[in-house]
Amino acid sequence: MSTSLQQRLRAWIAAPAYPWVTGGALTVGAVAELIAFPGSVTTTTGVLVSSASLMWLRAFPPVAVLTLAAGLLGFAGDVNLYLSIMASGLIGCYALGRHRVTHPAVTVAGGALGALCVNLVHINTWSRMDLPVPVLWETRSLSLFAESFLLAVVIFGAVMMGDAVRSREETRKERSLAQAQLISMERQQAAEAERAAIARELHDIVSHSVSMIAVQAESATYTTPGLTPRARDGFQQIAGTARSSMAELRRLLGVLRTPQGQEEPALTAPQPTLDHLAELVEQHRAVGGEAELRVSGERVPLPAAWELSAYRIAQEALTNARKHAPGARTVVEIDYGADRLLTLRIHDDGSGSAPGSGAGHGLTGMRERAALVGGRLSAGSGPDGGFLVEAELPWGTG
Repeated sequence: MSTSLQQRLRAWIAAPAYPWVTGGALTVGAVAELIAFPGSVTTTTGVLVSSASLMWLRAFPPVAVLTLAAGLLGFAGDVNLYLSIMASGLIGCYALGRHRVTHPAVTVAGGALGALCVNLVHINTWSRMDLPVPVLWETRSLSLFAESFLLAVVIFGAVMMGDAVRSREETRKERSLAQAQLISMERQQAAEAERAAIARELHDIVSHSVSMIAVQAESATYTTPGLTPRARDGFQQIAGTARSSMAELRRLLGVLRTPQGQEEPALTAPQPTLDHLAELVEQHRAVGGEAELRVSGERVPLPAAWELSAYRIAQEALTNARKHAPGARTVVEIDYGADRLLTLRIHDDGSGSAPGSGAGHGLTGMRERAALVGGRLSAGSGPDGGFLVEAELPWGTG
């Protein structure tokens, strides 16, 4: 069976009209069968109730008990087994196991007891029809109970099949839930790791600025002529506050540890800015990628956090392009908007598939960096194919 046919079949079974259509069709078939082979009142009632009850099976699964009981009653009223009773009985047993109305052992035991009662009724009927019936409990009399044994086996098989399907679906749901929880945890951990990395980078930026404040305030007391004692004390207080802030920043950085509890080594190189984008594109070309940098608008020096966030977003997007679309042509566009909005677009002409949830969780990190400066980031298939990362970083309040 093809996959598309299986999908259509599952969709039809899951449709709300399915139990009404199948139950109604089986009831119509039962009526036709009763017309062709009339039975007793008991048989007729059992056949019709067993078939018609299937229409309420999905809305109220315990009705399957009535389906099975009516089927056994209909079979007990006549020595002939109607096909409609066979079909509705199997569906009822399957539903009892599928929805676990009762424990499977209880269902099978009850069904087997019902089958034995039907068999005893048939034995009594055979004796009244002057058929050769061995005396009960003799050696040959065991063959009289083959009917109940066969019915018990069929009931057992249908109930166990329904219970197996129920167990498989529960396992699949549990696996899906566990996988979703794992993905959520991985994304949360990736976001936390990215925030820690951002904090370490911003620590370098802020530390540099605060240290400059301390140096300038302290040197001003010696290089500015004619300072009053009050002004000199003010500059010294500024320098002291700056040094205290530096100590607080170092303590803050100390809590940003790696998962192994070891502090990452301090970064000695200056943090990159948008002026380094050309070098980043050249590095992409040097490792075999094809890339182009397009700049529009007048270059405006932005706050350090904005410069760093935009650079890291472009860096991660180019890394994803090399990883998930090797050989594709990538275009990096940066627009210094007149409305104090920095727009960054990285687009490749690859297959358009989204980066997976592998190491790094690049998309999560890029979104964290955009959110850091009050911006937003979108990622997905581009309008002309390929994969597009677009970030808008407002810097008017930076």
